[in-house]
Amino acid sequence: MFTAKDQQQITERGGNLPEILCQISHFKKGFPYLNIVSAAGIGHGITRLTEKESAGMVSYYESCLGKGVTPVKFIPASGAASRMFQSLFSFQEQALTDDEAELLLAQEQQHSVRKFFDQLFKFAFYPEICDKLGSLNDTAGKMRYVEILRALLSQEGLNYGFLPKGLLDFHMYAGVSRTPAEEHLVEGALYGTDSAGLVRIHFTVSPEHLSLFRRRCESAAAELEKRYEVKYEITFSEQKPSTDTIAVDEKNEPFRTTEGKLFFRPGGHGALLENLNDLHADLIFVKNIDNVVPDRLKDETILYKKAIAGWLLENQKKVFEYLQQLDHPDSLSDVSIEEMLQYLEKELCTLPSRNSYPADKSSRIKYLQSKLNRPIRVCGMVKNEGEPGGGPFWALQPDGTTTLQVVESSQIDMKNPAQVAIAARASHFNPVDLVCGVRNYKGEKFNLPDFRDPETGFISSKSKDGKPLKAQELPGLWNGAMSDWITFFVEVPVITFNPVKTVNDLLRAEHQPL
Repeated sequence: MFTAKDQQQITERGGNLPEILCQISHFKKGFPYLNIVSAAGIGHGITRLTEKESAGMVSYYESCLGKGVTPVKFIPASGAASRMFQSLFSFQEQALTDDEAELLLAQEQQHSVRKFFDQLFKFAFYPEICDKLGSLNDTAGKMRYVEILRALLSQEGLNYGFLPKGLLDFHMYAGVSRTPAEEHLVEGALYGTDSAGLVRIHFTVSPEHLSLFRRRCESAAAELEKRYEVKYEITFSEQKPSTDTIAVDEKNEPFRTTEGKLFFRPGGHGALLENLNDLHADLIFVKNIDNVVPDRLKDETILYKKAIAGWLLENQKKVFEYLQQLDHPDSLSDVSIEEMLQYLEKELCTLPSRNSYPADKSSRIKYLQSKLNRPIRVCGMVKNEGEPGGGPFWALQPDGTTTLQVVESSQIDMKNPAQVAIAARASHFNPVDLVCGVRNYKGEKFNLPDFRDPETGFISSKSKDGKPLKAQELPGLWNGAMSDWITFFVEVPVITFNPVKTVNDLLRAEHQPL
């Protein structure tokens, strides 16, 4: 199947042959569905903090910062913004003149494009378009639709159709615009400053955008450091070629380019587990690049980021105490072991296989050590109001235990009525609002790939050079890649979730000046 040149190509990319063969076997057999047992809800896997509890968690987090806990903010930011402008690109292809544009805009299916032009003045990038064109209307007073789109989307203009989301102007402050990348810098200063006044921010970016990100962030940091009296440490990484997955043809044979080389595709956001694993910090905040709000709405985001971080640190302290006790089994009483098992079941939501624990003391201690000595994550969960995204469920694991998992719809067998019924009862969804504890009780960093489920990937149909192929995504970063983590779900307010999926999302009140 693979020649010596193939193996050399694989090695040069940082991969290895056994891993590639494993990927091909997944193409052949597919990925199993996850067996969801029930939807998580308030009091059943999801914690709703009272105002007093939130304040306590915030206070505990801040006290830990004072004792030397180092946080870092991790932001996946490599995605291009082209999907944001899909409707505008389609319109641009059909409307070659302004007269054609006016006729098209009269059609009902162009409602979103019509809204874009009608409210163009509300976008943070409006002043830049005006600078590019001088006037938005022609001599007869008609809007220059074609020129406006060219000024916004093309390389000769603002190049918004090809830049990453993180570098687009999202918000306006008294005539000064701010990008999502800059909003994340502000957030970092407000909840991620360590005891030395250092704010660590890490972006994962595409190589072609690295220099643009670096320039924009360095410029913003210079001003924000004075405003918030902090110092930024901003780092970047790219998705590693070694995490790309091999593509296959319709017969599950390696897909080859016209030059006869193996063809690899990016492994999806699950590939970023390697980037996450390279970070050195006690706490890692994870949040998507487009989920930001203006300063006037940041208070609740800051409050809950600190609260869920405090929740993690308080529970981590308890876990560490138990693990230290387990290192001295001779001094452990049966009562102490039973207390740990109850904590594991009631607080860490890890139910034993066949609803029973090992009978003898030695086996119980090993079971506790295996279940407690893991990375910890707290996932903020938002009430489901129709937004797409994975949800919080109790799911059966390969070892027979039942744990809390973030589950995507593609992982659920929608042909199974019982599974569909459970999925329909989901009350919350995953906004990608995580805090991660990645050190063990001895202060050592976990090797995060050791805790992922390799059987939770995804296969899709693509094409290359006009030929069909099958592509494979690695286990998603917040589902399969963190499958074997200790997991907490904490409800967070809807206002903390304001993603921008289309350009018109920027017209929502949450993204507009007051």
